[in-house]
Amino acid sequence: MDAIAVVLGRPRELSLQHLLLADAPDCLTVDIEWSAISTGTERLLYEGRMPQFPGMGYPLVPGYEAVGRVAQAAPHSGFRKGERVFVPGAARCFGEVKSLFGAAASRLSVPPQRVVAIDEVTGERGVLLALAATAYHALSIGGDGRAECVVGHGVLGRLLARLIIAMGGDPPVVWESNPERADGAIGYRVIDPTQDDKRDYRLIFDASGDAGLLDSLIARLAPRGEIILAGFYSAPLTFSYPPAFMREAAIRVAAEWKHEDLIAVRNLIDTGRLSLDGLITHHADATSAESAYRTAFDDPSCLKMVLDWRAAR
Repeated sequence: MDAIAVVLGRPRELSLQHLLLADAPDCLTVDIEWSAISTGTERLLYEGRMPQFPGMGYPLVPGYEAVGRVAQAAPHSGFRKGERVFVPGAARCFGEVKSLFGAAASRLSVPPQRVVAIDEVTGERGVLLALAATAYHALSIGGDGRAECVVGHGVLGRLLARLIIAMGGDPPVVWESNPERADGAIGYRVIDPTQDDKRDYRLIFDASGDAGLLDSLIARLAPRGEIILAGFYSAPLTFSYPPAFMREAAIRVAAEWKHEDLIAVRNLIDTGRLSLDGLITHHADATSAESAYRTAFDDPSCLKMVLDWRAAR
């Protein structure tokens, strides 16, 4: 079998290519319906700024947010043909083309333990499961009802705010300095940080990915307050020690989500406690991937771009 895939040959060199799928008898074969473009991780890969991870390099297939249907499944896999699933990358099926991420393709072979079955009605919104799981994981390490402030009103920030409410917390304040991204709040308020006079936040979640914000966030903490870094940062993070010392500030890093986080957010979605509405703003056919990536990276009105692969097979 083969697949059509987005391939980054090197930084800023993106194309669609036909790739052979390596034989993987213990893997599921999934025909992808939709994949999403990450303006964090994939942008770093596109620009050549991604910190080195084991298994990373060029050429590569990007992407870790895909939804499709099982085309082939071994009897012991726990999945059935035709079942709709979320695939968080890690396909590892394209031979010499690296697929540490690997979800931006028309067809994938993927280990069944990486895949999560989703409800039919979730549809294309299922591509958001990875970001929802990222938010859930960050909350699980420090979201004991004290979460008061979220920095950034992109998709991750919105999901953090929605999950805080869904998990029984008080609605947080969300900071957003870009007026084009201030709309779309559900049950919480969004303000420009320059308009916020509060200086005693006990817990701040940073979903901005901005490595230069730590000093300004520390200045807003209450004594023994905590900052949880929920985004991904390509540049070194530094901060001035005296203000952090005076507050006995804590800074915690939220690592990658786990499989159980995917299951938890899927259950919240299925029971109606977590809404994914309004987070996908742009769509493109997979054959227009090059222009779609430019829009995702350069258009501030684009929260989440989804590629449609259904006509690409």
